Amino acid sequence: MGDRYQTSEGKIRLFTRQQDAVLRAIERDGYAVSREIYVSAKYGESAPIFITGYRWYVREAQKLVKRPEKAEFPYWSFAEPRDAESSGGGTLLELEVPLDEAVFFDMADWTKILNLSYIGESPEEEKKFAEELEYMGLSYTKVMLGAFYPALKNKITDSWQRLFRHHEAIKSGDYSNIHSIEAGLWMIKKEWIVNQG
Repeated sequence: MGDRYQTSEGKIRLFTRQQDAVLRAIERDGYAVSREIYVSAKYGESAPIFITGYRWYVREAQKLVKRPEKAEFPYWSFAEPRDAESSGGGTLLELEVPLDEAVFFDMADWTKILNLSYIGESPEEEKKFAEELEYMGLSYTKVMLGAFYPALKNKITDSWQRLFRHHEAIKSGDYSNIHSIEAGLWMIKKEWIVNQG
């Protein structure tokens, strides 16, 4: 089952789209790391929404894969090149990454975090939670970026732990119940690049 994405050397084939500055860093240093300031600059006025999700991710993902001191934020990579294509701009890199250097999850769950949404055990549970918020006259953004709803905010961020529910299964080659495999990488190493362009 694991042969679809994994290579025989305990690595997985992933795709990422990166800007020229990242490619220059890889060429110069042999690796590249991401910083919070880059994400803030990229997303402009929407940055607070993204930073909320990214900071949570960093705090929790480093429990699964140790974060190098220089790395502040992750790079996103995907098992399917079409998913990397959708991130827009830059150069598509094909990587072979050691399984123990990636944090795996379903792209659909990460999208929920970027929308500051609740991740339920089922679509029905998510719908019920959204309806409860709507009944109270609240939105996810109002709850997550405001200071007035700590209990609701905690319930939402606690649900985000489900992001990692497929990590071990994906590492072992079990891709059942996964919409699209996404992986967070603390760095991109030159030695991982198999193809560029």
